[in-house]
Amino acid sequence: MSNSPYLGKPIAEWSAITDHLIALHPLSPDEIVETVLGSWDDIFNSKIGSFYIGKEITPGPQIMSFLLHELVAHYLTLKHPGIYKVGTLKNEKDIHCITNCDLSVEIKASSSPNKIAANRSYAQPETAKDKKNKNGYYIAINFEKFSDKKEKPEILLIRFGYLEHSDWIPQKSESGQQASLPPDVYLHKLKVIYQKPKIVKVKAARIKATKIK
Repeated sequence: MSNSPYLGKPIAEWSAITDHLIALHPLSPDEIVETVLGSWDDIFNSKIGSFYIGKEITPGPQIMSFLLHELVAHYLTLKHPGIYKVGTLKNEKDIHCITNCDLSVEIKASSSPNKIAANRSYAQPETAKDKKNKNGYYIAINFEKFSDKKEKPEILLIRFGYLEHSDWIPQKSESGQQASLPPDVYLHKLKVIYQKPKIVKVKAARIKATKIK
């Protein structure tokens, strides 16, 4: 998009704009959720050599993020042949829209409970030398790390929305290579389309014994 859809709009209107942008997109929230959860399950049904992931092999967050990233991109593009393909060129996003580049999608996956990060360059304005447009649609996924307490980590959060380079805040240190997002952006520009159900623990009622005289 040549102009920011949020340009000149107060924060109070951002959520409605995000909902409108999502409604215009060929990928539906339900489809994204189904694909992400299915891809996560597929990782745990996979082997490296003779060893199952999640049993004999427990990869670190970066590898799990990579595997999830690749599966989600491949599965979603298979569902929309002729419209989407997996981005392979330096100027293509993770899920590249063949018919309209504005509808291409970046995927960010993180083992943080609710945050995502990007390379510091995402916070810089786009220039003619840029290899990839930094503004556009994002699928943001948060997942659990492997833990001794749990046999299988789970997907915690899936969000879908529209981000721009101005949303990203680079690390203050010149040596810092990451960029983060402020609370208002998480709240209004990334819509929650899935959240891990919370298990409500019901405490057993204490029955007081009555003494019979």
